[in-house]
Amino acid sequence: MIVDTLSNASKYYSTHPLFAKAFEYIQSVNLDTVEAGKYDIDGDHLRAIYSSKAGMTAEASVSKFECHNKHIDIQLCIHGVERIGWKPREKCKNENGGYNPEKDVQLYNEQPDMYFQLTDGQFAIFFPEDVHAPMIGDAEITKLVIKVKI
Repeated sequence: MIVDTLSNASKYYSTHPLFAKAFEYIQSVNLDTVEAGKYDIDGDHLRAIYSSKAGMTAEASVSKFECHNKHIDIQLCIHGVERIGWKPREKCKNENGGYNPEKDVQLYNEQPDMYFQLTDGQFAIFFPEDVHAPMIGDAEITKLVIKVKI
């Protein structure tokens, strides 16, 4: 997992061949006016998902404690205060159903080892080994998730 601000995004370009393109896309879009929805950036390799909705309780988010096998998530907080739970996948033993290949999601019945907070312009990168519970908050959270195919 990586947590940082957009001003430092270029430091991570070499981490994955598509990261430069993903962050260049973020810089090319007016994040204040983009409408909620899904957008293709580079076919099946990069997709953007914008949302703006009320934050949820930690319990509600942890009930969908998730990770992905075929994608890396770049999760950017555009506006608001978002708490996220995290735990390394290697410590998760209790699956919550099987892997769903159509949605590329594996859920776990576990509790996060830690929580951290994102605010405007901060992002987290979740690799397949990062189980995460996003969208925890008391108010509206506007965010962008970029799905990066591995």
